[in-house]
Amino acid sequence: MPTLNQYKSNPANLPTIEAKVIKILSALRSERIKRGISQTELANQIGMKQPQLARIERLDSAPSLATIERYAQGLGFEMELSLTSKQAES
Repeated sequence: MPTLNQYKSNPANLPTIEAKVIKILSALRSERIKRGISQTELANQIGMKQPQLARIERLDSAPSLATIERYAQGLGFEMELSLTSKQAES
């Protein structure tokens, strides 16, 4: 499985799901910074090491859903997943 970092040089090849992950991670990072929480503080709070959190924020690794959820919960958010039906194209 490719990492998010591999798409930095050619974002046009970024699959839709990875684009959604990047959008979520960007929003979480922005919220962390807005609140004045350091990477070290958040990492300690969610049971992660600071370098791991830094790699996620730099998009050097593609985090699992469980990791994204830990990050979100550390900032007081609840992650929700949903499915929508795709209409067949005619």
